[in-house]
Amino acid sequence: MHIALDFSWIEAVALACVRITAFIVVAPPFSHSMIPMRIKAMLGIGIALATAPVVAPGYEPLGTGPFLMALAGQVLTGALLGFLVLALFSAVQGAGHLVDMFGGFQMAQAFDPGTNLNGAQFTRLFQMTAILLLFTSDGYQLILGGLFRSFDAIPVTGIISFDRPAELLTGTIGQMMLSAVQIAGPLLIVLFLADAGLGLITRVAPALNAFAMGFPIKIGLTLILVGMVYIALPQIVSALADDAVRQLIGVTR
Repeated sequence: MHIALDFSWIEAVALACVRITAFIVVAPPFSHSMIPMRIKAMLGIGIALATAPVVAPGYEPLGTGPFLMALAGQVLTGALLGFLVLALFSAVQGAGHLVDMFGGFQMAQAFDPGTNLNGAQFTRLFQMTAILLLFTSDGYQLILGGLFRSFDAIPVTGIISFDRPAELLTGTIGQMMLSAVQIAGPLLIVLFLADAGLGLITRVAPALNAFAMGFPIKIGLTLILVGMVYIALPQIVSALADDAVRQLIGVTR
């Protein structure tokens, strides 16, 4: 019994698998540490097999040296594309961090080994909610669709150009910081006004010691008003997923 192997097809799929796996390891929601690495590797292989009709036609086998260089290029390309997605979705985590800091929860921060996140309650809550929304909606499918389109612009033997990604990365980080402030903005304004009001009360009636009530008042306001931010998270995550797809398409043009 003789089984013919198409080594050009195997090489092309292997290079695509390396790019996809590097992307999955870095980009949310697949980068969550609770997903074992072997599952991520299996997912990368499965998705790479689906891209075979795109990457295999016209592929010419490479020598050992060029093939190893192509592997390194695919790792770099996948990791860079994944980092662009990660930077966008860090806005939700940043919003939770701002709520913790201004609401008085920052003193309770701790390291969560499940998420590799160092933050307080709302930082972890917002991040877990964003990951859950990506899995329960079509957000992860949109992100994978943007990754698939990268193979049309950058073949498995090519490497991403650093001119466009550097520009997008700078803009993405700035957009992430602005989005974090916009998400938590209404609550931050209320907490700032509460601090200002307590300061005025202290100046008018120092004997009341208004700042002694500052922490319970701010915590109560945070718990009451954070629901408004939390309700808006599905629309926010959907908008971030659309932005991530546009970034992935834009960086590979």
